[in-house]
Amino acid sequence: MIRALLAGADLSGADLTNADLSGADLTNARITEEQLREAESLEGATMPDGQTLRGDKTPNGPTFEDWLKNKNAREEEDE
Repeated sequence: MIRALLAGADLSGADLTNADLSGADLTNARITEEQLREAESLEGATMPDGQTLRGDKTPNGPTFEDWLKNKNAREEEDE
């Protein structure tokens, strides 16, 4: 699924274990944190909120772990 265009896709229930989502566009995709954690690679992927993770073309992007921390912090602020 490298560089797959999954923007707006409903991936709920999809088994993404060991999926290579490098460079995939997941903008506005319905996907859980658990599914993202199960993926083999998210390098350079555009996350559901539109932020692109660190990769060859985005060396200054956040890692998945950093993105997840920031996402959870934003959600707590919104509560």
